[in-house]
Amino acid sequence: MPHVPLELVPLDAQRQRDSIDEVDAALIRLPLTDEGLHVISLYDEVPVVVASVESHLMAVDEVTGHDLAGEVLITPLDDVLGPLGLATVEPRFAALETTADAIATAATGVGIVVVPMSLARLHQRKDVDYRPLVDGPTSSVGLAWARERTTEDVETFIGIVRGRTANSSR
Repeated sequence: MPHVPLELVPLDAQRQRDSIDEVDAALIRLPLTDEGLHVISLYDEVPVVVASVESHLMAVDEVTGHDLAGEVLITPLDDVLGPLGLATVEPRFAALETTADAIATAATGVGIVVVPMSLARLHQRKDVDYRPLVDGPTSSVGLAWARERTTEDVETFIGIVRGRTANSSR
């Protein structure tokens, strides 16, 4: 598809369904059910614990929910994982608007954030690090596009996503 420019547009996870109508195709968080959409499940994302680089949690290669008992869990308003059922403590401050704000706050050492690994990488900073949460909930990622907006270029892109090449048959 060298003749078709790709423009990457960030989508708000809370408004992902509405946003799909504004783009040709979108990487989305599942589940998302809508008869007007085609949806392909792509992969499950590992949850990670983001904390200050000075945190004792960063001394190990991976953490469990048990390791987080008593930790202050900062859950931003744009959270994509939902309730985690961890034995953590709620912060004594109002919920933060964004994951970026939550990670910046965790960098100060006042708490931790649990997010899918891609969000930890997106908001990577020198003063935080992350470790896989081995018994945490995964976040499924998919590709979605409006049935009514399926074009030849979209079909070609979907073929690439599914691993087809110019020499493959459908």
